[in-house]
Amino acid sequence: MERNEQQAMRVVPAPGAHAAAAARRPVDYVWGVARMAIGWIFLWAFVDKLLGLGFATPEKKAWINGGSPTTGFLKGTAENTFGGFFSGLAGQGWADWLFMIGLAGIGTALIVGAGVRVAAITGGLLLVLMWAAELPLANNPFMDEHLIYAVVLAGLALANAGDTLGIGRWWGGTALVRRYPILK
Repeated sequence: MERNEQQAMRVVPAPGAHAAAAARRPVDYVWGVARMAIGWIFLWAFVDKLLGLGFATPEKKAWINGGSPTTGFLKGTAENTFGGFFSGLAGQGWADWLFMIGLAGIGTALIVGAGVRVAAITGGLLLVLMWAAELPLANNPFMDEHLIYAVVLAGLALANAGDTLGIGRWWGGTALVRRYPILK
């Protein structure tokens, strides 16, 4: 081989090796901390609604005590633009299960750093639906924290935020994720 070809071969890492060899920059740590912080928001909502710890959900309205995690928020949307649709979902068993599985899954994926792309997509969808349920907004014509969090989730996925302060690099190197990269 010619010298240039040998150098080119050394520069191109084996599949999965490039992530491990990449140097972390300060911004990578910012994205990693942001990922864990938003993950905690989702996971905390799950735990509080499940157990009724008295923060957003009183104990008597906890899911384990027969309460519905979707009723409080969705029933309060009846007068809003899409209120008929969203308030009709309130308290439905399938909606409660889907919502709680979503909160737990999104929160866990973000905290550990595996499945960040799927968490970003599903979390973004959940947040946009919650934003739509509140239309018209009380304090701004269109922007609120739901949309901001959705944008940050997209940034987390695009920045491979699970690779820093998480197991994303390892997870990305598994045969499953190499075959189905959306699972990264």
